[in-house]
Amino acid sequence: VIFDIYENNAYDIEQELREKYPRLNLVVLIGSVRDSRRIAHVFRTYKPEIVYHAAAHKHVPLMEVSPCEPIKNNVIGTYKTAYAAMTNGCQRFVLISTDKAVNPTNIMGASKRLCEMVVQSFDRMIKDGRAHQIPQLFVHAEDIGKVSDPVAVGKPWTEFVAVRFGNVLGSNGSVIPLFKKQIAHGGPVTVTHPDIIRYFMTIPEAVSLVLQAGTYAKGGEIFVLDMGAPVKIDTLARNLIKLSGFKPDVDIKLEYT
Repeated sequence: VIFDIYENNAYDIEQELREKYPRLNLVVLIGSVRDSRRIAHVFRTYKPEIVYHAAAHKHVPLMEVSPCEPIKNNVIGTYKTAYAAMTNGCQRFVLISTDKAVNPTNIMGASKRLCEMVVQSFDRMIKDGRAHQIPQLFVHAEDIGKVSDPVAVGKPWTEFVAVRFGNVLGSNGSVIPLFKKQIAHGGPVTVTHPDIIRYFMTIPEAVSLVLQAGTYAKGGEIFVLDMGAPVKIDTLARNLIKLSGFKPDVDIKLEYT
């Protein structure tokens, strides 16, 4: 089951999977993790055993100017999805987090740290036998008591775990496509600060490590993936300029923003 609010991505993935795996039992659904009824209906209907929860606003600068949105989408969306997983017999819930959640210096990182705290709290409450005390958020008047009472919650066994990693090359919001575009336009290539470092990995690496963490999980952990050596964004930008056949600061200017 693929569940996404952005229909273009969902459509692209659906086409790719149908082509590569024509016999795959695939369901593609559109909806928001912020919609309690929609997310509850999806879990009741399909009863997923494992959930990989990646829904989040991820762009650091955009979230700085709209700080309420990552709280609504990332934190509340995670909470609602976690609640639906817990009350519908899901075995394992894997939150895709970020290295920016470590001592966060921006609202996006802070929101993802809150997401980690949400899933760890769910895990602890379940293990302590207090799942029925977890409040249901923004429930409609006619739904009160349907899922939030101890009988409806029952004895959940969902294990919640978070996986943190850095920047994934080629993913949505990756800096590489931006740099390529800037080079194609003749520059300047914009780097936030000459000393900023980032950890990079490829999409296949990220996916395999997330699946591995989901397998190792016992519930409550935050897995921090080994991202290898850090790369200076400045060095990355200069190497991309060279690989494109230009000289940094001569043919293509670098600008520190």
